[in-house]
Amino acid sequence: MISSIIDDKTIERLRAFINGVQHIVITCHKSPDGDALGSSLALCHVLRRLGKDAVVVTPDMAPKSLEFIPGVRELVVLTKHELRARNVLNEAQLLFCLDFNSMKRIDRLGELVEPLKVRRVLIDHHLDPDDAFDIMISHPDASSTCELVFRVLMQMGLLRLMDRHAASCLYVGLLTDTGGFAYSCDNPEFYEILASILKRRIDRINLYNKAMNTFSADSVRLQGYAVSEKMQLFPEQGAALITLSKEELERFNYNRGDTETLVNKPLAIPEIYWSVFLREDTDKIKVSCRSQGDFSVSDICARYFNGGGHFNAAGGELTCSLDEAVALFKQILADLFPDKDNSQEQTIQEQE
Repeated sequence: MISSIIDDKTIERLRAFINGVQHIVITCHKSPDGDALGSSLALCHVLRRLGKDAVVVTPDMAPKSLEFIPGVRELVVLTKHELRARNVLNEAQLLFCLDFNSMKRIDRLGELVEPLKVRRVLIDHHLDPDDAFDIMISHPDASSTCELVFRVLMQMGLLRLMDRHAASCLYVGLLTDTGGFAYSCDNPEFYEILASILKRRIDRINLYNKAMNTFSADSVRLQGYAVSEKMQLFPEQGAALITLSKEELERFNYNRGDTETLVNKPLAIPEIYWSVFLREDTDKIKVSCRSQGDFSVSDICARYFNGGGHFNAAGGELTCSLDEAVALFKQILADLFPDKDNSQEQTIQEQE
């Protein structure tokens, strides 16, 4: 049985908020991933079936790799449809903020949201949310924001309105935010939620393949190059590092999403239990971290990379050069493993 983890008074306040308005806007973080898009679009589908005028406004474009999610083509994207985004926001009577814990996460969209005189509802699973919301449904122990949206709908008695499209959106979020059900899904209730979603007769195999096993030719070549030429192993510390410069990304016609699963690949090596990927953008270094077992990369990202996240999946960013970011990684090794020889990095070729 799926428990009710959200306070009843919160659910009743949310019900009153929704019942009292017609125009509802849903937004999510910049560079939306499967969980951000899945939770936002699933909630939008259900609210529309409830008779509401619901619209999803995003700070920027969804990656091409996630364009198969039902409803993606109806997104109002600020960087593409700024006038429409402004008009939609000005008409909003209620704002849902999904899969982010701070207005900083929605980039320039925050400048339009901040002045709005509307109630804001947070549904999120990241640590330390800002105190900027009228209702806060924040559960860092949840697998994903999609899980929390499901729980909200369940406790509000709205699962009857969760059709195949909404269920498909939630499935993609659950799938991608757990690395294909590999982490952050130890709670048995996760699988009860998954079973309820599957009962909506979603095309599970097709969705799984598109979300987890579909890449462009350029993406496959880029990831092959990254593993073959750029992966360094530090077996004494159980660590791996992959770096890609802006020039290397351009060489392989990089599109956002092309390196989405790259950070996970070193974890297939038995002696590696945490992995760091550094990607050079125009003005910053994007950091992705993954781990297995009881090694927390959330703590590392919070301490060193101006970020955070979940125990086994976290990220951050740095405003420095790629060489300086690599030097910082090696300093982390020295800090965490002072008794180890941190100069013993190995490439794949050296290990063989």
